[in-house]
Amino acid sequence: MPRQISYRWRLRELMAARGTFTVAELLPHLSERGITLSSSQVHRLVSGIPERLSLPVLATLCDILDCTPTDLIATSAQNLPALRAAGEEAPINLAARRPTRVRLTPEG
Repeated sequence: MPRQISYRWRLRELMAARGTFTVAELLPHLSERGITLSSSQVHRLVSGIPERLSLPVLATLCDILDCTPTDLIATSAQNLPALRAAGEEAPINLAARRPTRVRLTPEG
């Protein structure tokens, strides 16, 4: 059965819980640990949802916020409805195939 996997990036929430509210407050902590990112890159990390993230940056964020990757990335999965197998007959909805009748009224 196919599954849909989704995730929620919680960096902003964890920063706020630890009293860090701006990118400027996070930058020195990153540079102390050898991570050199521009303020715009850090802003995108904080305000957006990264599609790619290097493991050193992830490990550094976890160290700064005293959390685990599971705390930063909340995942969920759900089953999707099964697709019809090839050759399997689906019920035919005749009402959807039949055109509606036109009713003509005299002009008047």
